[in-house]
Amino acid sequence: MAEIQDIKPGSFLEGTLWDERVKVLSVSPLGSNKVKLETVGTTTERYQPIILSSDDLAKIKVVQGISFDFTGDAPGYFLTIEAHRIRNAYQFDPLLAVSVSQVDPLPHQIEAVYHYILRNPRIRFLLADDPGAGKTIMAGLLIKELKYRGLVDRILIVVPGHLKDQWLREMKEKFQENFTVVDRAVINASWGQNIWKERNQLITSLDFARQDDVKESLKEVQWDLVIMDEAHKLSAYKYGDKVKKTLRYALGEQLSQSTRCLLFLTATPHRGDPENFRLFLDLLEPGFFADTLMLNEATANRDNPPFFEEAQRRPEKL
Repeated sequence: MAEIQDIKPGSFLEGTLWDERVKVLSVSPLGSNKVKLETVGTTTERYQPIILSSDDLAKIKVVQGISFDFTGDAPGYFLTIEAHRIRNAYQFDPLLAVSVSQVDPLPHQIEAVYHYILRNPRIRFLLADDPGAGKTIMAGLLIKELKYRGLVDRILIVVPGHLKDQWLREMKEKFQENFTVVDRAVINASWGQNIWKERNQLITSLDFARQDDVKESLKEVQWDLVIMDEAHKLSAYKYGDKVKKTLRYALGEQLSQSTRCLLFLTATPHRGDPENFRLFLDLLEPGFFADTLMLNEATANRDNPPFFEEAQRRPEKL
């Protein structure tokens, strides 16, 4: 039971008159046996004025102020806060993927990813660079940045067969990204399932993926990002009015239609055949260059939105 003299501004009260603990804002006596209180709920922060009689005082009690309970799941709380920090860190750290990865990127790698690729509202890009220039690192940085921004979730990396393990290892060691290699053994072990739907981050070989049964299963899947290494192997040739497409090129067409973001990596994008190069770029942005004349003009003016070449940065290589 509370005494009238115990109720003061700043006191905390509990009782059947309220649905929650309340804090007293003011106390105004009304005659000899009544008092008017102005209170606010400690949970809902709802203002609640009330007039109490002497009988009502028996229904309430004065309690201690709000106490803090530190017996919660501290590691869980920390991980939650850290997840929110990482989720929004890219807005404040322009090179977030560099900061959280085990790489020391070179200036040209940062330039390609952050000054060319990520500035595109729709990432459909050809990254052409010398062998050994670190295209895998650039691809890894792109993956991290897009994932931190919440833009990609399902990722497919298509590489020559002998590079599968290298990509798998570098994605894990340098970027802490876990991928699964899909080959014939994995397909057979997943009988009755579409393995492409079961995992979000997969690596497969170009010549395996172009096989008819594998291509058929890939048709059922949509990707957020597809990366194709040694992409110049996706060849098509024009003879008169006819275009001959290789099986690899047909795979490129299919994947181009089933992904939102597309990145081609190659050291030899141009083989001296302008029409072959135009058809190659057509996989990135169908119809972007209507003919080789437009392509040559764009290249001469260095106005090439879909692709970045080292030659653009170092004119002495032209």
